[in-house]
Amino acid sequence: MVLIAPDAFKGTFSASEVTAAASAGVVDAGAHADPCPVADGGEGTLEVLVAALAGTTTTVTVHDPLMRELDALLGWLDGGATAIVETAQASGLALLAPDERDPELASTFGTGELIAAAAAAGARRIIVAVGGSATSDGGAGALEAIEQAGGLHGAEILVLCDVTTPFEDAALRYGPQKGADPMAVARLTERLHRQAAALPRDPRGVPMTGAAGGLAGGLWAGRGARLEPGAPWVLEAVGMTTRLARADAVIVGEGSLDRQSFDGKIVGELAARCRAASTPVHAIVGSCRLTPEDAARMGLASVHVAPELDAVRAAAGEVASAAIATRARGAM
Repeated sequence: MVLIAPDAFKGTFSASEVTAAASAGVVDAGAHADPCPVADGGEGTLEVLVAALAGTTTTVTVHDPLMRELDALLGWLDGGATAIVETAQASGLALLAPDERDPELASTFGTGELIAAAAAAGARRIIVAVGGSATSDGGAGALEAIEQAGGLHGAEILVLCDVTTPFEDAALRYGPQKGADPMAVARLTERLHRQAAALPRDPRGVPMTGAAGGLAGGLWAGRGARLEPGAPWVLEAVGMTTRLARADAVIVGEGSLDRQSFDGKIVGELAARCRAASTPVHAIVGSCRLTPEDAARMGLASVHVAPELDAVRAAAGEVASAAIATRARGAM
């Protein structure tokens, strides 16, 4: 049995698309596939959880990072008692053209609108997946939107974080990829410090509060949100412990494999679990910035660069063929 558990290839393929291609490759090789698309609290988390937990979705009109209207999805579990808000749906970097990226202007207001809509519809728990944002506003926009809508009506917020960065380092770590030059990073960092000092409790120095440009910290400080590492939380939700126990090999994947893949991301979490279970784990990725030696140190048995779905299918077939051969040798 080959367990197939990739994250989305951001900006290219969803986790379910990668899973389908890899599953086909495993079947081509004559092996059994256990398809299990996953996420780490970033882009694609809503789709993964709704599919795995028999949820539903609704559409809400909110605002994008530059305050333009768009339709975004809300996920629903437990008959409507639990809502899933994905920051990337309303405040995501992928919503902006490259020349529109400006974290000094980008706002999480739309994410706050989704949270408020979930609370108004009766959700008792709101899961917020915060990765993939275009913002570095410390959650100021989201807090404003929630306040304008009349609050949370007693709902609790659980934030799934895909990084461990503290609030004050959010712009320094992630501002450049969102369009900030060094001077903008300095201004954003100063703004985050001012915001932290004005919030009901100070998020500085608290792990994970820097996720989504400080959105996690803003919700933690301003709305009493609980922060959780997204990767292990999602893996437990999809029954990963049981599925891993059945697997002869595991295929993981993401768009770009680098050292950050092992800092709270799904690849690193799964690699650690596979090491503990003595199960080989293979990565199929869009691109790779690790040396073979680095990949081996991180616990990966192999890395296959496959930027197209046909290449994903072929790489998965290679992994499955190797797993079959290894199993056959062990049975001799």
